[in-house]
Amino acid sequence: MAFEGLTNRLQSVFSKLRGKGKVSEDDVNEAMREVRLALLEADVNFKVVKDFIAKVKEKAVGSEVMDSFTPGMVIIDIVNKELTELMGGSQAKLAKSNRPPTVVMMAGLQGAGKTTTSAKLAKLLLKGNHRPLLVAGDIYRPAAIKQLQVLGEQIKVPVFTLPEGNSPVEIARQALQHAKDNGNDYLLIDTAGRLHVDEALMEELRQIHEVTKPDEVLLVVDAMTGQDAVNVAESFNAQLELTGVVLTKLDGDTRGGAALSVKAVTGCPIKFAALGEKIDALEPFHPERMASRILGMGDMLSLIEKAQSNIDAEKAKEMERKMRNAEFTFDDFLEQMDQVKKLGPIDQIMDMIPGMGKMKQMKDIKVDEKQMSRVEAIVHSMTKQEKQNPDMINHSRRKRIAAGSGTSLADVNRLIKQFDEMRRMMKQFSDMMGPKGKGSKMMKQLGKAGKGMRFPFR
Repeated sequence: MAFEGLTNRLQSVFSKLRGKGKVSEDDVNEAMREVRLALLEADVNFKVVKDFIAKVKEKAVGSEVMDSFTPGMVIIDIVNKELTELMGGSQAKLAKSNRPPTVVMMAGLQGAGKTTTSAKLAKLLLKGNHRPLLVAGDIYRPAAIKQLQVLGEQIKVPVFTLPEGNSPVEIARQALQHAKDNGNDYLLIDTAGRLHVDEALMEELRQIHEVTKPDEVLLVVDAMTGQDAVNVAESFNAQLELTGVVLTKLDGDTRGGAALSVKAVTGCPIKFAALGEKIDALEPFHPERMASRILGMGDMLSLIEKAQSNIDAEKAKEMERKMRNAEFTFDDFLEQMDQVKKLGPIDQIMDMIPGMGKMKQMKDIKVDEKQMSRVEAIVHSMTKQEKQNPDMINHSRRKRIAAGSGTSLADVNRLIKQFDEMRRMMKQFSDMMGPKGKGSKMMKQLGKAGKGMRFPFR
């Protein structure tokens, strides 16, 4: 999980500061020593760490902090703001040309994920009602063109190719004209990579740049390579004038050094981050939200945006109606699970909720994705009648469901018990709300609710 080690270390440091009524300069120095070690262990560039600590210390030993009633919280706020600045300050949005198409050139080393990232960006643009065109400009890597075509079919975005024998420069030239002729407002050029930065690679990229005059030159780097990612960004930027960086595999980078160093070292903002392998697992990079996640404060804005873009509003309304009227069935239960899974891995969702990351750490909560699959298998093994009317599921039916789903009778019993308790809780809420327009009944019963209601999930 992204920044997991750094988050745990910083939370440990700041929990000590929170408990102090007064903070001395020695306390600040001690805390900053630990923050410095935490950042270095996270593979953040040494010079970046040095500058960051100097800025935080300068602000943390001022009278505003020393005289505060909550000095620990003020220092955390300072660190939060400096982390945000370190990663760029505010979101760097994708360029948009006044004369379409907007040309986006994707560059990077082989294996960084350029082809997949190009398709992910196209999918993101589709959501914004744009008409992107993907360009298969990598003629050297075996199956690179086919990979882009498959991804293009998957997300329903056209892919421009030319017959074998055409150079990447010619492919880019003709793709630009094709986009103009067909009304595509974004042109995403997938270029070839190498195992290392070399002159042949750079010369080809410079020629494509000269022909297409891109509005964006995005460098795709693997976040898991840490400082190597930053070094690659520095090399490309020196020769190609990058406009931004896309970090891939950020969900697998428990250290986070690349994300915290690349802007400070190269001056190039991080524009997008890939947090998973799925085609829609690409997010605009928000420095302030990422800083909040690093400090264990959650990221509710991103969670809300995920919900708005992935959850069907009409289905949500219908689900709410069924819950109010106590009509919730196992079919609805499956539907609800599907809606939740659209938001992404459960671990990532929990980390966006303020305080949840710390709770996971304290209670050693493990989010088991396989458990969700077992629950789905149990429900799928029920007949249509059983899903609609769970009360009819007797002992023999439970044994059949367990055998059909490859689970134990205890697993089936546990799920049905939890489902019954959940429905009872919904019914109690429904009764409290009363008939439509009589919400005051709920207010009258609030006092009783605390004594009378039992919540099944503890």
